[in-house]
Amino acid sequence: MTAADRLAIRPLARTEMDLALDWAGAEGWNPGLTDAAPFHAADPEGFLLGEWRGEPVALVSAVRYGAEVGFVGFYIVKPGWRGQGHGWAVWQAAMARLAGRNVALDGVPAQQDNYRRSGFNLAWRNIRYQGAARPGSTDPAPLVNLADGPFARVAAYDRAFYPAERTAFLHAWITQPGSTALGWIDGDRLAGYGVIRPCRVGYKVGPLFADRPAVAAALFEALQARVPEAVPVFLDVPEPQAEAIALAERQAMTPMFETARMYTGPVPEIALARTYGITSFELG
Repeated sequence: MTAADRLAIRPLARTEMDLALDWAGAEGWNPGLTDAAPFHAADPEGFLLGEWRGEPVALVSAVRYGAEVGFVGFYIVKPGWRGQGHGWAVWQAAMARLAGRNVALDGVPAQQDNYRRSGFNLAWRNIRYQGAARPGSTDPAPLVNLADGPFARVAAYDRAFYPAERTAFLHAWITQPGSTALGWIDGDRLAGYGVIRPCRVGYKVGPLFADRPAVAAALFEALQARVPEAVPVFLDVPEPQAEAIALAERQAMTPMFETARMYTGPVPEIALARTYGITSFELG
């Protein structure tokens, strides 16, 4: 094989991020309509594209958070190019970029054995629930629009739910066009927050973090009431969180997909018991 025949791997530019979302959409992963900006903000060098003689054929994200954490996602080989080693090449590049970190991913269960061979171990399952938006109250007194308030309060609250600081991503996430980000104020402190954003099909709620089940339920009700009635609404729930499962069931949502959350190192000590919906399968 000559140098010209090797897979060239490089970071995606911000202007190319729609390619990643289009490929994810083609796989049925239903990304958000405006996910490109926050995903790129999380780590501008973190999305790797594999090109064969100039043609994009493989993709993976290897996002660095802080100095010790990484997250792998968007692991896709373009149809027609599979089975030729291109996926393995970008995978190796991703793991090299995250070397020395505790790396996480949300993978389909059928790939667990493959991920285990790469050093990942199962932490828990996430289950995607689907329901339909219903009319409801949009302005309970304790709710505030996070885009209008002090961002530092949101970032401080979020820190308990993720194993590393993710300020750049979070700021872009709660201000996405077409989305709504609501917080629940308890006295003078934030006691929960959630985001709903438009996707290629319906809307996704994520994250949904709350100190109490009643706060999570109120946030979910208010978020889903902000979108057109009867459109699909999705919530990605960590299976060990029984209150989150109960919330989804009370909302007449049904399970339709699952992923395996896996880590290469110890399972981080995050506030899983207060996690009613994870942020995204792509970035954790």
